[in-house]
Amino acid sequence: MSTFRRELGLMAPYRWWIALGALLGFAAIGSGVGLMAMSAFLISKAALVTNVADVALAITAVRVLAISRAVFRYLERYTTHRATLRILTSLRVWFYRAIEPLAPARLAAYHSGDLLTRIVADIDALEDFYVRVLVPPVVAVLVTALGAVLLGAFSALLAIALLGFLALTGVALPLASRRLSREPARMLVATRADLGAMLVDEVRGVADLLALDEGERHRQRALAIGRELDRAGERLAAVRGLTTALTTLFTSLAGVTVLAIAIPLVTGGRLDGVFLALIPLAAMACFEAVAPLSLSVQLLDGTEKAAARLFELVDATPEVADPPEPAAPPAAHDVEVRGLRFRYGSAEPYALDGLDLAVPDGGSLALVGPSGSGKSTLVNLLLRFWDYREGEIRIGGRDLHDYEVEDVRRMLGVVSQQVHLFNATIRDNLAVADPDATDAQMEAACRMAQLHETILALPDGYETRVGENGVRLSGGERQRLAIARAILKDAPILVLDEATANLDVLTERRLLDSIGPFMAGRTTLVISHRASVAERVDGIVALDAGHVVARPGA
Repeated sequence: MSTFRRELGLMAPYRWWIALGALLGFAAIGSGVGLMAMSAFLISKAALVTNVADVALAITAVRVLAISRAVFRYLERYTTHRATLRILTSLRVWFYRAIEPLAPARLAAYHSGDLLTRIVADIDALEDFYVRVLVPPVVAVLVTALGAVLLGAFSALLAIALLGFLALTGVALPLASRRLSREPARMLVATRADLGAMLVDEVRGVADLLALDEGERHRQRALAIGRELDRAGERLAAVRGLTTALTTLFTSLAGVTVLAIAIPLVTGGRLDGVFLALIPLAAMACFEAVAPLSLSVQLLDGTEKAAARLFELVDATPEVADPPEPAAPPAAHDVEVRGLRFRYGSAEPYALDGLDLAVPDGGSLALVGPSGSGKSTLVNLLLRFWDYREGEIRIGGRDLHDYEVEDVRRMLGVVSQQVHLFNATIRDNLAVADPDATDAQMEAACRMAQLHETILALPDGYETRVGENGVRLSGGERQRLAIARAILKDAPILVLDEATANLDVLTERRLLDSIGPFMAGRTTLVISHRASVAERVDGIVALDAGHVVARPGA
């Protein structure tokens, strides 16, 4: 299916809004054509009569058409923009729902700045598709028919001349414009994505860039991409300027041409002279409908490129999928790993190679080993971020593949070394784990995580904003906040992945003593390099190169 047809498919729930907007647009421009024609007729007629009653109907028509033009224009803008905003809202929800199952495995190959550009700029670009690409051609066809009927009532030759200039302005000129603007439109979308990706990198790493004295080099790089973006925009602007000038020229030529055709009709007695001013002015008013078509075809390429970038992600197959008939969540939560083998790519070495381990329901196990031994990979597989195809991971006696992905994740409360915090308040970040948690429950969780007193010492307490990714908190405070979130989630399986790596020894000891009752009775998997953490569990397994090398105490 073509990108254009898929874009139309996304609009289907709002097709009647778009149709109404097109009809209102036709009514607005049609009123403008009628206003121009009746004004010309009124002026001409008024010069020939002495009784105002002879032009009363024309005066009334001018007033009605002037008011209706303004009213229809307002209603058309209101309708089309309301429909477009609703469409954009639904598109953002649709796109997020489509890419959420892709995270993180399928999205790992995409830069976060590129993803941000797709979610924001590319979806915003589709606004042009519905307002400036889809509606104007429909309005143009209707107004062209109106103009042809109006002038054809006086002479078929007048209608043919008008149709010729409207076709030149509304068909030939837009096609030429599209040919000239296709490449700069493609460059604009691609360069905008590159600039977005680079700026996200630079904003995140600005402190390191300044510390390494690399700020100027990256600034020059950003300026270079910005200049490339400007060049693409300037090329599009030049094409738009040329088409605007030619549209104005063709409009004037159309008025002169129909006037030249009408004059012999008047002198030959086949046309009443009172209509001589009406004909060229009505013809020129029709060009208001075809003038936007050159811009429409220019924007069509840009919107199709933006839509193609969205569909590229939407069409990707998720790494993990729910089974056709998922099993119910288990009553017991023992974890058993049998012969597990996994690698992130077909050309990469195995991160886990024949792993076997077991944690009984309510028991605890520590995983130790050097970096790259496969500890965090096991956590990723438990969370179904990636899928395994060799071996088994069983919870409650059944393989993870038997459960819905969301059911598996509900069973797990994970505290990782790299904690993501949203640029919101501490309370908001706690609510991520349980949106319905009360203030008392949040406070109890923070007390258990040895964070409550620290929060009270902040200027706004639980309403303190933590900044981008928790920049206003220390590494230890971020980790304790993550532990508080895991406590609030109250999942039956707890995974602590270097959860105390940023804490000093005394704080770590107090924290472990405090969360000891919470860990009791939960199936707990602890990943740590510290003996103080590992000694608090029932068993220890040492990993190296993705397989078990030792079971101390076994």
